[in-house]
Amino acid sequence: MTEPAASSVPPTTPHPDRRPLKEWAAVAAVSLGIFCLITSELLPVGLLTPAGADLHVSDGTAGLMVTVPGLVAGFCAPLVTVGAARLDRRHLLCALIGLMAAANLAAALAPDFTVVLAARLLVGISVGGFWAVAGGLAVRLVPEHRVGRATALIFGGVPTASVLGVPAGTLLGELGGWRTAFAAVGALGALTLAALLLLLPALPPAGPVTFPELPALLRGNAGVRAGVAVTFLVVTGQFAAYTFVRPILRDVSGVDAGFVSTLLLGYGLAGVAGNFLAGPRDARRTLLTVSATLSVVLALIAVLPGAAAGTGLLVLWGLFYGGVSVSLQGWMLKAAPRAAEAASSLMVAMFNFAIAAGALVGGLAVDRIAVPAAPLTGAALMLSAALTVAVHLRRRNAEPGPGAGAAAGSEGGERKDGTDRTPGLTEPAPDGKSPLDDDRLSRTPELPQMPISVRSSLTVPAMGTGQAPAARRRRA
Repeated sequence: MTEPAASSVPPTTPHPDRRPLKEWAAVAAVSLGIFCLITSELLPVGLLTPAGADLHVSDGTAGLMVTVPGLVAGFCAPLVTVGAARLDRRHLLCALIGLMAAANLAAALAPDFTVVLAARLLVGISVGGFWAVAGGLAVRLVPEHRVGRATALIFGGVPTASVLGVPAGTLLGELGGWRTAFAAVGALGALTLAALLLLLPALPPAGPVTFPELPALLRGNAGVRAGVAVTFLVVTGQFAAYTFVRPILRDVSGVDAGFVSTLLLGYGLAGVAGNFLAGPRDARRTLLTVSATLSVVLALIAVLPGAAAGTGLLVLWGLFYGGVSVSLQGWMLKAAPRAAEAASSLMVAMFNFAIAAGALVGGLAVDRIAVPAAPLTGAALMLSAALTVAVHLRRRNAEPGPGAGAAAGSEGGERKDGTDRTPGLTEPAPDGKSPLDDDRLSRTPELPQMPISVRSSLTVPAMGTGQAPAARRRRA
C-alpha cells in the first residue's frame, strides 16, 4: 500500500488558552499585512505622472516602478515558500513586512529614479514571500470550522488593497506629494509589524513544499495549468491598462487631474462590491463573465471621449475586476484541493509576473504608440482570457462523469469536480515519485484511498475476474 505523504499544512491545533478574539486579531493582522504589501506594490499606479515628472522620467519609464516589484515578487513567491521551511512563520512574516516598510521610507527619500527602483525591488521580495506564506496560515490560527472564513479574510487584503489602497494613496499624494504617500505606506507597514509581533503566536515550520512538487503539479493537473494561464492573461490585461489609468482619464476622457483620486475611489468602492458578489459564485464562470465584460469596457474607455463616459466605464471596470482575485484563488483551490499551498504559490507567482508584464507592455504601448493603446492592449488580453476559460469549461463539460467507467478514468482531461485525471499525473516527478504517491497533489476529497499501490492501480483488470493478470499468475 502506498502511504500518502504528509499534508503541507499542519492540522489545526489552536492553543487551548487562545480566545476567539485573539485568534481573529491574528488573522486580521495577517490580512493587514497583505493589504499593506499589495498597496505598496500598486501605489505608483495613482502617482505615475507626478512621480515621473519629479524624477524626470516619462510615464512609460515611471511604469517600471510597478514592473520591477512585480517581477521580483513573482520569483520570490515559490522561492520563499520552498526556502523558508526551517523558519518560524511569525519571524518570517515580521521580517518581510519590516523590509517593505523600510523600502517605502527609502523611496520617499530617494534622490533619483535609480534609488526608487532599488527600493521597489525590496518591495517585490516582501510581496512575493509574504503573500505566498500567509495564504496557508488560517488553518494554524483558528479552529477547523473557522478556517474558511479566516482564509477569506486573509485574502480579502488583496482586492481591498487593489481597490481602496491605491485610491487612498493617490489622494494623499495629491494633497502632500507622491513622497508623502510612500512615507505613509512605510509608516503603516511599521504599525503592521508591531501588530504581527503582538498578535501572531509562534508558528514553527511545518512540512514544506518542495521544488519538484511545483512542476509536477503543473504537468499533472490541467485545472492548475489553465488557472495559471488565465491568471497571466487577466492580470496582464488589467495592468497594461490600469497602470496608465491616470493618463487615460486625462487624455481620452478629458477628466481634470483634480478629480482623478475621486474617480479612483469610486472605482475602489465598486471593486469591493464586485469582490463580495463574486465570492460565493462559481470561480470559472465568474472569470469568463469578468474577462469578457472587461474586454469590452477597456476597448470603449480607449475610444469614447467625455468625462461622463469615462466615469461610467471606470466604475464598471472596478466592479468587474473586483471579483478577479477571489475567483482566481477559488479556481486554484478547486483544481488542487490537496495541494493548496503549492497551487497558491504558483498563482501568486504568475499574478505578480503578470503585474510586471502588464505594466511593461502598457508602457511600451504608451511610449511607442499613444495612451489609448494601453487599454486596447488590455482589451485584447482580456478577450484571450475569456476564450481560454471558455475552452477549458467546454473541455471539462465534455468529459465523462465519474460514473462513466474505467475507460473514462484512463483518458486525459479534468473531472467535472475540477480536479485532474490526466495521464500526466502518473509520470514520475523529478524526485522519482509519482505525483499520485503524494496526498498533496490533485486528489479529490471524494475519492476513497484504495488499498493498492499506485503501480498495481494502473494495471487493467482482466475481463470477468476483477483481478489483474499479474495477480492471477501469483495465485496460480
